[in-house]
Amino acid sequence: MSANHLGNYLRARRDLVDPKDVGLPGGGRRRVPGLRREEVALLAGISSEYYLRLEQGRDQNPSPPVLDALARVLQLDLDATRHLHTLATPAPRHFSPPPDERVTLGIQQLINTSWAGTPAVVLNRYMDVLAANPLAIALSPSNQPGTNAIRSAFLDPRVRSLYLNWGEMTIRAVASLRALIGPDGSDPSIVELVNELSAGSETFRRLWARHDVSPRGTGTSHMDHPQAGRLELRYERLLLAGTDGQLLVVHHADPGSPSAQKLAQLATTLST
Repeated sequence: MSANHLGNYLRARRDLVDPKDVGLPGGGRRRVPGLRREEVALLAGISSEYYLRLEQGRDQNPSPPVLDALARVLQLDLDATRHLHTLATPAPRHFSPPPDERVTLGIQQLINTSWAGTPAVVLNRYMDVLAANPLAIALSPSNQPGTNAIRSAFLDPRVRSLYLNWGEMTIRAVASLRALIGPDGSDPSIVELVNELSAGSETFRRLWARHDVSPRGTGTSHMDHPQAGRLELRYERLLLAGTDGQLLVVHHADPGSPSAQKLAQLATTLST
């Protein structure tokens, strides 16, 4: 029997919808958080029995209009709606042990030479660090090649103390991982990683259960670095063409800002 990714997603997302936000009376005694199944079905214009079959995995082929109606009721944004459609029509995949992935020579030269003054790291679709330049490694222990960035985010106390916006960062990290793996939640490597993090972090367990999905490629990291001090760095996440989901992540400061000066000073210490 195939995994019920679609049903799990629908159930998780309806739990997050406030009935008042979709025109239903709130308050009172409700046995479940969010919306009831019959409420979702009514608002989406489908039968309660059909919606029950979707959640239970007995019907995994809803039409695009039905998916769009469910997305509207569940208040999904564009990225989450795309994810919903992908879960309903997943491409067949045959899982094998992760390959010995390599970062191309061109990307290695780019991050180590051309971008020596800019923290840059390459991740695979499991968020394993494949490559990083010295400044990225000096910036955060989660950037050390051979580590897993999301494992470090939740289980390495050094990373938690580094990020002033750790809570926001972890929300982004989990949503990004879901975006990278798409409907491949049954990938043994993902299952192993999720089980480890769920056992080791209640925060991860709670965020993973939300099924948030976001491939958002930009944002801001607020850090308190042990050598450089307070840093406000923008980050850019770029998918590398011709790879199986490799991601180039670059941090940079606004030109002329205190953070830019501190980052430059940190880079200087690496060459002395």
